[in-house]
Amino acid sequence: MGKISRRKLLKTGLAAGGTAIAAASCSNRSPTVITNKLQDVTLRLIGTGAAQINDIRVQAEKDLGFKIQMRALSTAENIQIAITQPKQYDIFDGEYFALPLVAPSGNLQPIDIRKIKEFDKITPIFTTGELYPGARVNTSQGTAPRKVMFLKGKDSTEFASEPTDWATMIPFQYNADTLGYRPDLVSKKIESWADLFDPQFKGKTSLLDIPSIGIMDAAMVMEATGQMKFGDKGNMTREELDKVTNLLIEQKQAGQFRAFWKTFDESVNLMSSGEVVLQSMWSPAVTAVRARGIPCVYAPLKEGYRGWGGGLGLSKNLSGIKLDAAYEYLNWMLDGWVGGFLSRQGYYSAAPQNARKFMKPEEWDFWYEGKPAAIDIIDPFGKKIESKGAVRDGGSFTERMGNVVCWNSFMQQQVYLVYKWTEFIVA
Repeated sequence: MGKISRRKLLKTGLAAGGTAIAAASCSNRSPTVITNKLQDVTLRLIGTGAAQINDIRVQAEKDLGFKIQMRALSTAENIQIAITQPKQYDIFDGEYFALPLVAPSGNLQPIDIRKIKEFDKITPIFTTGELYPGARVNTSQGTAPRKVMFLKGKDSTEFASEPTDWATMIPFQYNADTLGYRPDLVSKKIESWADLFDPQFKGKTSLLDIPSIGIMDAAMVMEATGQMKFGDKGNMTREELDKVTNLLIEQKQAGQFRAFWKTFDESVNLMSSGEVVLQSMWSPAVTAVRARGIPCVYAPLKEGYRGWGGGLGLSKNLSGIKLDAAYEYLNWMLDGWVGGFLSRQGYYSAAPQNARKFMKPEEWDFWYEGKPAAIDIIDPFGKKIESKGAVRDGGSFTERMGNVVCWNSFMQQQVYLVYKWTEFIVA
């Protein structure tokens, strides 16, 4: 019998309308009969709106032969459901900074990386943390993915300090975040995090209102202005949190901020309308503003970037054919189609060389190599976002990700952080 791939077996063999597959490993053992149909499987995903994209669902269903349900949530809702309602999802699409909260609950089953066919193609940012010698990201602060990527064993909820065969999540997207601005509405080039507190932008700035992320942007600003120096921005002390909060409240009461945003769409609308000219931003939000024909720059700041990474974890309740389907979905996410799709929004693929296969050479050169666009650049939804000759803000993948100096973080003082952040927001 010829060799049949796992995916082909699942898609054709098990989906073949009621066909029974009998197998026996020895003569004195009764056959095992499998009657489950892959076409009847539905995988339920929870995640933030930035990743729950209908185009991805449609392509996955087409390629894999089973149904996908995507539920878009805020970051806080996503983490809460992952911890408290494990029967409400099959796959958790979350950020690595959430894992110190989610993993100890035991609601995610360790992922056997030996079942992930392209695991060796994953960028070392997630596995060893070493991008290239001397890169700032190698010693970055905060909840760097490498710190929470692996578990000690198949029944463990403890993070391993070195790579093992058991992963918490399989990464698929990540980026280097910074400030976005409207070059047509500001009088200077934005080159430092300190510019967010520049009085000339009074009433025209905005911060991201997700405590674990917003506090990191605030810390970057305060170090850039010389107001504070942190031992570890990703794990602040109570005293540091007190001082950060006081300085933020001072800025708020002085009228520096126009608004605070929680969702992707809010950030896009604030920038597109001109209500805000400088703010915390995500790369795809900048892309979305440009797709409306509005100039928007994702500033490469001299102090470096704040990094984030997203991956997929498996519910502890998955078993049998549904667990098999979930592993197929994880493998599909690394195959390259999703990577190419997300790269056209400005994200990076966890397996970039696979994503490259689904991109035009000119697209790869623009998004990953930092070269001038040889063609007009089109987003994954068919809208032109850059003209021929444009260069990606911040340059190449190596330049941008190599200069990540901190990551979205879970802190030991997390409860106090949320309390102090709320104090700032309601002040």
